Amino acid sequence: MKIALIDLIIIAVYLAAMVVIGLIVKKRAARNLDGYFLGGKKLPWYMLGLSDASGMFDISGTMWMVYLAFVYGLKSLWVPWLWPVFNQIFMMVYLSMWLRRSNARTGAEWIRTRFGFGNGAGLAHGVVVCYAVIGVVGFLCYGFIGVGKFIEVFLPWDIISNYVPFYVAPEYVPHLYGIFFTSIATLYVIMGGMEGIVWADAVQFTIMTISGITIAVTAINAVSPEALAAKVPAGWDTPFFGWELGLDWSNHIPAIMDKISGDQYGLFAIFVMMMLFKGIFFSMAGPAPSYDMQKILACRNPREASLMSASVSVFLLFPRYLMIMGFTVLAIVFFSDDFRQMGNGIDFETILPRAISQFSYAGLTGLLLASLLAAFISTFASTVNAAPAYLINDIYLRYINPKAPVKTQIRASYIISAVVVIFSTCVGFYLQNINTILQWIVSALYGGYIAANVLKWHWWRFNGFGFFWGMAAGIIAAMFVPLLFPNTLPLYYFPLMLVVSLAGCLIGTYSSPPVDEDTLVEFYVRVRPWGFWRPVAAKAMARYPGLQPNRNFRRDMVNIGVGIVWQCALTLLPMYIVLQHKLSLLSTVLVLGITTLILKKNWYDKMNKESIEYDRFMATIGKSTQEQVMEKSVA
Repeated sequence: MKIALIDLIIIAVYLAAMVVIGLIVKKRAARNLDGYFLGGKKLPWYMLGLSDASGMFDISGTMWMVYLAFVYGLKSLWVPWLWPVFNQIFMMVYLSMWLRRSNARTGAEWIRTRFGFGNGAGLAHGVVVCYAVIGVVGFLCYGFIGVGKFIEVFLPWDIISNYVPFYVAPEYVPHLYGIFFTSIATLYVIMGGMEGIVWADAVQFTIMTISGITIAVTAINAVSPEALAAKVPAGWDTPFFGWELGLDWSNHIPAIMDKISGDQYGLFAIFVMMMLFKGIFFSMAGPAPSYDMQKILACRNPREASLMSASVSVFLLFPRYLMIMGFTVLAIVFFSDDFRQMGNGIDFETILPRAISQFSYAGLTGLLLASLLAAFISTFASTVNAAPAYLINDIYLRYINPKAPVKTQIRASYIISAVVVIFSTCVGFYLQNINTILQWIVSALYGGYIAANVLKWHWWRFNGFGFFWGMAAGIIAAMFVPLLFPNTLPLYYFPLMLVVSLAGCLIGTYSSPPVDEDTLVEFYVRVRPWGFWRPVAAKAMARYPGLQPNRNFRRDMVNIGVGIVWQCALTLLPMYIVLQHKLSLLSTVLVLGITTLILKKNWYDKMNKESIEYDRFMATIGKSTQEQVMEKSVA
């Protein structure tokens, strides 16, 4: 790849802008921990939504989704349900509001509002802190190695070495790139905190959006629908499917058939049903204690937390899929012959660099590289911010130095941020197969997360011991179950892991007493969940006359169903634009309009009305006992 001077200037200006943003907001961020970790809970919901979307627009995910679109076409719409992508709809409809009503600073602090301050609550609190920190370190290790290898493809060392006054062995070039870019991300995170991240993400997302539109326009101008149709099998350009996948690449690129077999997506109907089954439970568990949860807790109020989660799908899906489908269409038409000759040696991760190399020009190359760097740095920065939030708020201030003044707290945050990044960098420096290790960590953590975190919202009898043992059982199961089924897609043994984790939850819960009545009543009054809360709801209504229980389960489920269709339409819209399928595009716009209208009437309007009623009621009862206990514990 040829890198022009203008490309290097664009990248340099972008990196300098990130540091400048950190310097500008440094003073405001250093006022207190709420200001540093949550932006003082004064940032508008749309800025936090834009930042959250930017954090999800990562390099490795984009490259993986380009591969999915290449192989599976519009049926790749369903594969991100593995995460699941529709968890944002659950948070939009009700979970973000419930989470923000706690007024907690971190996910671990939230545990105290649910389980109180006994031994069980202490164990639950500890396991969440460990979960969060291990997850952060794992993702930072992955990011360090990933960005180094990615940049090496586009900026070969023989170009850069002329400007570096020291020798670097070839095997350490990716590490040098990784250290450089993670240092810049760490610098503006340490200086600017959450507010610095949000404003930097706004700049980064603008760059990524411009790049996505540019790639889409390039693909539309370079590839006709007829040229694309000649290169793909029948059914590639539709999201609909039968019992089996129904894509036959044998006459185009035969090696793809082996790839589909290896992915174990052949019986596509079963695959989608299993993703939906897992995804519903995962989504009901709420956000993991990472940057996504921090953005929700940073919102000004519960209503804006719901709007923030709704905005993530709007901000993220359109520009991201313009870029994904643009790269995919260009690769299919112009690289198919090369891939056919490679046989089973195809590396689909080369689609992105090959497309940039062939179709970009001076200036555009710099913009694309800046956008992909922004995709990495945005995710990395938000992840870095999450670690000290837990270590300072839930460890340092609670157990080490509870009376630390604000300046000491902020300085400790600086130090911990730097230490976490340095530690993850050192781990990444020596672990070459970091992706395998990361997948193991994430699989174990998420395996232990779902059952306990679904029950914490929806069942009054569930306690801190049940939470701890449910998480522990799930994590242990996720370590050993893959060894029993080494050639099985993890999705297919998820039910077994769920049963094991659920058993831990029930045994832990029924072998110990319930959470104390005051904690449960205060939690119910403040959060107002639906589910199995009848005994607590009765006591709460007796204590607080005028309290209205949550009877919105059916309405929320309807809104979630409509919301998932709405999200799918948002995803298909940019796909059909790039494919130039006018009739399908018109149908998608119609579905999007209808679902938007339903959500406006049945979710948005009713949420606004109920938020006003909730605020009025909470103002009448004053500060809760639970809030007073929380404030004393922090102070």
